[in-house]
Amino acid sequence: MAHHARRETMHPPSAPAGLDTLLADIKSRRREFERQQFISQDIIERFREIGIYRAFVAKRFGGDEMAPADFCRLIETISAADGSAGWVASFGAGAIYLSALPVATLEQIYAKTPNHVFAGGIFPPQPATRVDGGFRFSGRWEWASGCMGADLFGAGIAPRTGDKFELPRMAVLPREKVRIEKNWDVVGLQGTGSHDIILEDVTVPEDWTFLRGSKSSMTEPLYRYPALSLATQVLAIVGLGVARGAIDEVIAMSAERTSATGAPKLGDRVYVQLEIAKVEAELRAARSWFYEAIDEVWQLLLAGKEPSPQQVSMLRLSSTHATRVGAEVARRAQMVTGMTGLYRACPLSAYVNDAQTVTQHAFVGDITYQNAGAMMFGLAPLPGYL
Repeated sequence: MAHHARRETMHPPSAPAGLDTLLADIKSRRREFERQQFISQDIIERFREIGIYRAFVAKRFGGDEMAPADFCRLIETISAADGSAGWVASFGAGAIYLSALPVATLEQIYAKTPNHVFAGGIFPPQPATRVDGGFRFSGRWEWASGCMGADLFGAGIAPRTGDKFELPRMAVLPREKVRIEKNWDVVGLQGTGSHDIILEDVTVPEDWTFLRGSKSSMTEPLYRYPALSLATQVLAIVGLGVARGAIDEVIAMSAERTSATGAPKLGDRVYVQLEIAKVEAELRAARSWFYEAIDEVWQLLLAGKEPSPQQVSMLRLSSTHATRVGAEVARRAQMVTGMTGLYRACPLSAYVNDAQTVTQHAFVGDITYQNAGAMMFGLAPLPGYL
């Protein structure tokens, strides 16, 4: 009798209590999330309970100040159960965006709880008029992932004085001021609920806004980590988690299914053994570089030093590479299953679509390769890369 090798766990070193039960529930409800186009609220509440949304909140506000690699491992684990759930959980990183607000504003936000669920619509930045003490604006923003379960929102604005626009800002406001238009009709990551958000004639105080790309108001190592790189990494790791789920699904299918034609079981076929071994190696290699780049920068920050531009570039390049490998691994895992992997009832079809959708995000586009390549030859990258 064949024995199926048990792979090493990828749970975080200190996995939160109840994680395995939550993962099993998420995996069993993937079709539910797809049909309704958002992650159900009870799952969001359980994300709160296990610490997803306080992971990057400062300890002074009751948060955990989790190390970036530990958070990515947690998102990776959730993504292996369902890509959409992992994607929505990844927006626990929104606390890093919010840390650019004035400390006094952060004290107000976290006065009652560090477990706020944040969602944002950054693009396109909408014109805003300066008024006494703040900004007034209206508009529509796309791709507000996780908006159905959020209680705090961000909206990208372009303050205008006369005919001149100032630097873009992010305005932060509560759920009750936001209207959601459900229009997330896509082939992958269907459950992320990345709908449009609409605001009508709202006014936000200036101290509830911050300049896009500005540094954190805090100085702890977590808030000196390159913010744009981290925003990219928490999304890229979803692709690696989904790829892991795809490989695991093929192995599970081999143990459970007998061919109707009398052919050997999936796992007994030499070409399947070869291909799954190859994609396992490729996934592990991409994953190793991804975490190696994080750990190199994180250790510098813990030592009170700053990463070099090249080290920051490797954070970006390893993330883009990870998404491409994840998508390829999921596709090749599906291919060895023949027609079975095409049915919607088979999770592999969703794994492939989800992994491919991750590669479409602007943060991990081909422009990453151009910028990283330019820097390798001593040239300056395009603005906004680092």
